[in-house]
Amino acid sequence: MLTKQDIFDLVEEEDVRFIRLQFTDMLGTMRNLAITTSRLEDALDNLCMFDGSSIMGFVGVEESDLYLHPDFDTFEIFPWRPHQGKVARLICDVYKPDGTRLESDPRYILQTVVKEAEEMGYKFNVGPECEFFLFNTDERGNPTTEPHDNAGYFDLAPLDNGENCRREICLTLEDMGYKIEASHHEMAPGQHEITFRYDDALKTADRIVTFRTVVKTIAKRNGLHATFMPKPIAGVSGSGMHLTMSLEKDGKNVFYNENDSSKLSDTAHKFTAGLLKYTPDMACFTNPTVNSYKRFIPGYEAPCYISWSESNRSLLVRVPSSKKPGDARIELRSPDPTANPYLALAACLKAGLKGIKDNETLPPSIDVNIYNLSDKEREALGVKSLPISLNEAIKIARKSEFISELLGDKFASSYFEAKEEEYGEYRRTINQWEIEKYLIAY
Repeated sequence: MLTKQDIFDLVEEEDVRFIRLQFTDMLGTMRNLAITTSRLEDALDNLCMFDGSSIMGFVGVEESDLYLHPDFDTFEIFPWRPHQGKVARLICDVYKPDGTRLESDPRYILQTVVKEAEEMGYKFNVGPECEFFLFNTDERGNPTTEPHDNAGYFDLAPLDNGENCRREICLTLEDMGYKIEASHHEMAPGQHEITFRYDDALKTADRIVTFRTVVKTIAKRNGLHATFMPKPIAGVSGSGMHLTMSLEKDGKNVFYNENDSSKLSDTAHKFTAGLLKYTPDMACFTNPTVNSYKRFIPGYEAPCYISWSESNRSLLVRVPSSKKPGDARIELRSPDPTANPYLALAACLKAGLKGIKDNETLPPSIDVNIYNLSDKEREALGVKSLPISLNEAIKIARKSEFISELLGDKFASSYFEAKEEEYGEYRRTINQWEIEKYLIAY
C-alpha cells in the first residue's frame, strides 16, 4: 500500500514532472486530467476538479463539478516517456462535491459488486486473455486495414512480423508491474494475444484499461496501428477477451473439488450457472459494439451458444485443465476487448454471485461440437443462442431486472441511449457490401 509520502518520494527520486489523473467514461474510454508536479499535493488531497457534464454518462450541466480521488496504489511511471521529466499516472475514483461517490463511475460499480462478494467472504480473481490486431500505416501515419503479417496461430519470425513489437509491449508491461503469462501470434493475419496473470477484479480492470493504452502506444512507436476492434477483417477469426475466473475464500480457491469430474466445486457449479443464465442480459456490456456481433459466427473460434463444457472450446464457458487446487477456474469466452472492463467484470461477478445465492443448477456439460448439431438437437439439449446483434442485446438488457440491480436505472438508461444511437448510426449507413450486392442486381 503506497502512502502519500511514498508518492512524493517516488516523484522526486524518478524526476517525474507530469502526472495524468486517469478515469474511464461510461463506455470504458480512458480520460485524464494532466497536471504538473506543482499540483501533486492538491491531487493527493482530492482537490482536483473537472467538468463532469463533458463526460458521457456522468452528470448534466446543472451538476457538472466533480472531483478526482487518486488510488495511491495505481501510481505508475510510463516507461516509454523521457528519462528526464518523466510522466506518471494515477487512476482515480470520481466523487461529487458533497463527498459521496458518483454512482455512474464505472470503477465504483465494480467496487460495489466486489464489496458484495467480500460480504459473502469471497475474493474474485480474474485473468484476461487480450487479443488485438497490428495493422500497417500509410505514408501519413494513418491506420490501414492491411495486416502487418500473414502469420497464423503460434507462428514465429520471420512469418510473425509483429514479434518485436509484441515483445516490446510485454517488456513495457513488466516494467509497469505486470506478470506476463504468455504472448503469441493468434489465428488471423496480424492478430496477437498477450495474457497477464490473474489478480483481484479491480486490479485486473485497471490493468486492462492500461494495457490498451500501452499496446496502442508501443505499436505507434513501431510505425503500426493496434486495434481492439473485435472483427476488423471478414473471413478470419476476431479478437476476444476471454476471462478466466475463480473465487477465493480464506486464502483458498473455493472452485476446486478433487472428486468432481471437472474438478469444480458445488460453488463453482452455481457460479457458472448464474453466469450462463445472465449472459444474454449482460451481452451489451461484454460485447458493446455493432462490430462485436460480427465475431459470433460459427467456425471462427468464438462462441455462439449458451453452454459449457469441461474441455470443448466451441462453447461459451470452458473449464481449463488444472493440476493443482489453486488453478481451478472457469473461462468465459464471449467478451471482447471493446468492453468497459469495470462493467464487464462487475456483470460477471454479479451473475456468479446470484447463481450462488439463488442456488442455480448447472445444466449438463455439452461435450460434442455444438456447431454440428441441428437447431432441433440444440433445442432438445436446452441450448440457447447468444444475441446476434447489438440491437437484440440492448432489448434484452432493457428488460432485465438483473441489469437494473447491477447498474441502477439512471446509469443503465444513459448507457442504453448511447448504444441505441450507435446502432441507429449503423442502420443509417450504407456499406460496401450492400452496394456490391444490390446496386446492379436490382
